[in-house]
Amino acid sequence: MHAFAVLFTELDASTGTSDKVAALRRYFAQAEPADAAWAVYFLAGGKPRQVVPTGVLRALACAEAGIPEWLFEESYQAVGDLAETIAHVLPPADQPAAPLGLAEWIEHRLLPLRGLPPEEQAHRVAGYWRELDTTGRFLLTKLIGGGFRVGVSKLLVQRALAEQAGLDPKRVAQRMMGYTDARATPSASRYQALLAPVVEGAAGDERSPDDAGQPYPFFLAHQLEGDASDFEARLGPTDQWLVEWKFDGIRAQIVKRAGRVWIWSRGEELITDRFPEIVALAQPLPDGTVLDGELLVWHEERPAPFALLQQRIGRLKLSKKILTDAPVNFIAYDLLEWQGQDWRHRPHTERRAQLEEVAPQARMQLSPLVQAPDWPALARLRTESRERGVEGFMLKQRDATYGTGRTKAAGTWWKWKIEPMTADGVLVYAQRGHGRRASVYTDYTFAVWNRAPVDAAEAQAVLDAIARREPAQPGALQLVPFAKAYSGLTDAEFAEVDKVIRAHTLEKFGPVRSVKPTLVFELGFEGIQRSPRHKSGIATRFPRMLRIRHDKPLWEADTLQTLEALIQS
Repeated sequence: MHAFAVLFTELDASTGTSDKVAALRRYFAQAEPADAAWAVYFLAGGKPRQVVPTGVLRALACAEAGIPEWLFEESYQAVGDLAETIAHVLPPADQPAAPLGLAEWIEHRLLPLRGLPPEEQAHRVAGYWRELDTTGRFLLTKLIGGGFRVGVSKLLVQRALAEQAGLDPKRVAQRMMGYTDARATPSASRYQALLAPVVEGAAGDERSPDDAGQPYPFFLAHQLEGDASDFEARLGPTDQWLVEWKFDGIRAQIVKRAGRVWIWSRGEELITDRFPEIVALAQPLPDGTVLDGELLVWHEERPAPFALLQQRIGRLKLSKKILTDAPVNFIAYDLLEWQGQDWRHRPHTERRAQLEEVAPQARMQLSPLVQAPDWPALARLRTESRERGVEGFMLKQRDATYGTGRTKAAGTWWKWKIEPMTADGVLVYAQRGHGRRASVYTDYTFAVWNRAPVDAAEAQAVLDAIARREPAQPGALQLVPFAKAYSGLTDAEFAEVDKVIRAHTLEKFGPVRSVKPTLVFELGFEGIQRSPRHKSGIATRFPRMLRIRHDKPLWEADTLQTLEALIQS
């Protein structure tokens, strides 16, 4: 545990890639395999489940520190991070730290906390805190609360492991697929399998029978910006590219080996049981086949909005009605393995030609190719995207091999997305950010008018009532929250807005502040749909801030009717 806490501190303090890799290598060189297995899990994005409620941790920290709740809350507001606040307010350790490794802490101390009575949870956690220094307490509380994050990417972890074992990083990346799936417990044997030497003469990456369902790392696209009139000079003629519609679903791989079917999401989650109809479609595929594509709800010969797929994902049980109301299809657009052979190194045109023969065997829909004589013609077709229920185009170099992650070394994929939907909203709530932004208010909630104000005076009367903290009257003009966003501004802009928030705070609700309406923002989002779970009745997909509208008065912000029109369109 101490060694992992030291590594966490080094990674958090370093900004250089080589320094992070060196710190990772030092840790892996001396860590026991069981400890390293859990370290890889957390560093590569594995999410620790919360084992003790936040309320128990807060109350326990106050009791151990001998401070009132209001003082803890003020400290939390100043620090901006619960685990860091707890680590600082606790008195110095009064017991020698147990010489336990990370695996011992996780498997025999933390995981057993889940489900215990709150009194027993508090008793055990208090004992653990007394053994650790500030850094150890911070890390332990992060793991207990399920909020562990660290400033290192999965690619850097793979690079460090590859250097440690003398392997190609691509091979390590392939072996790590599915490593952070919540149903696969990290273990010494799984860690050692990541670093195992390559067997001479073996075709591809050797797999044990237990790993038959392992997918490949996903190849990711770069965002294409700019005017289509410049694409000829930048990208060459259109005949050098395979162009497909960009679908808005769940990126997935279908793996058919050893007589079984596995379905993996891009997030490396095993989602086979959520899509029984796709499993049935894939059964006719021959063993040794891996397809890349998109899972979509398909209605009336076109993709349905992502919200319908999201509703299905959220159901614990898949009833016949759900399967009927939200029928899922798999749109295949790449072939990664055929007849047990890795095809990723072959040109995209060759993989596509074979895919055109393979997909019909499983009655799967093949992602159609889009033909156009030049880039301006493609740009005109792109304007039809929303009518077709898609997000724009995918551009894939004809001779590109299938890479790992977001790279151009294997050839390039571009995502040429349509411009986002936009709306102008008023900032009404704010919360501190995380990590280096923990002391700055960066997470905002935005509202629109429930109807258009008659004039500036009517809107100002509502704003004055908000400043007096008067509740909104039913049926009267009011601001209705509809979206949250935390990205899109520069550090300087966040600092500017932070000053406004602090100067115009009306009330505090734990880490959240209600703010006197002062600023209008232009928000962008990929989709919008009705949602009974939200007060506004509307939910947006991937909202982010495009700019601060200093030029727009509050009474000219958008309305629920504006958002309704976007849904209708």
